[in-house]
This record gives sequence, structure tokens and C-alpha cells, in this order.
Amino acid sequence: MVDIQLMPEIAPKHVERVVTLTQQGAYNGVVFHRVIDGFMAQTGDVKFGKSDGPSYDLSMAGTGGSDLPDVPAEFSKLHYDPGTVGAARSQDPNSFNSQFFITFADAGFLDGQYTIFGKVVAGMDVVNKIKKGDPQTGSAPDPDKIISAKIEYK
Repeated sequence: MVDIQLMPEIAPKHVERVVTLTQQGAYNGVVFHRVIDGFMAQTGDVKFGKSDGPSYDLSMAGTGGSDLPDVPAEFSKLHYDPGTVGAARSQDPNSFNSQFFITFADAGFLDGQYTIFGKVVAGMDVVNKIKKGDPQTGSAPDPDKIISAKIEYK
């Protein structure tokens, strides 16, 4: 199990989106479509990456999102340490929709360019075991997936 502490005080719109999609069950069964050893594991494509969904297409995973509108960037001065959860996006900084990544190592080169909205507080050993993809593309032919995502208020 991986426990991620969300940071609504840092990125309220990103957290709101992740909470909404989690409560809808959208992340259940979604594959880690891009996993680069020593860098990060990316998931959250609820359209093409949901392994039991009608639109599942591993070759398209990473290009889709939800039917909700994109979320504008909420940059902070936080640093990308191991276990940081960041918003995946296209070249447009205001294009976060549903995809996110978890860093395996320090990734300070991302600071101020990708919104941070969470941090792994337990289960980093599980994150580190996510099946790594091709060293060039990060894609894996048989990727690991999120079994079940839920929100707990503490």
C-alpha cells in the first residue's frame, strides 16, 4: 500500500481534481504507463490507461485524461525530493487533467515547472518496486497498475 499525503494548501485545484477522480473510482486499475528507473513512475490516464476500461489502449496510455477541464498550474517553491507527487502535463503548464507522477529520486530540475500536490508518506518501498519501463521511453509491455485508490481524511 502507498499512502500519499495531499497538499491542498499548496495546490488546492490539483488536489480537488485528484480527490474527485479518486472518489469516482477513475484511478482504479490505471496502469503506470511511463516508468523511468532512477527518475519517476507516471500514471493517471483514466481514459486510455484504465486496464479494465472500454477505451484501454496501452499504446495510447499517457495521451488521455478525464472529461473534466484542464487545471491551471499551481507552482510552488517546494523541491522534488524522492516520493514527491507531481502533476503530469503537456508542454502547456496549464494542462494538468488526471495524470501524475511519483519521483524515485531527487528531481530538482522539475522545481517550479511542474505542480507538486502530494508526497508519499508510507509505502515508498512499494513505489520503488513498480516495474520499470524501457530506458529510452519508459514504456513497459506489461505495466503495473493502481489496484484501488481511496481518500481518507485524517
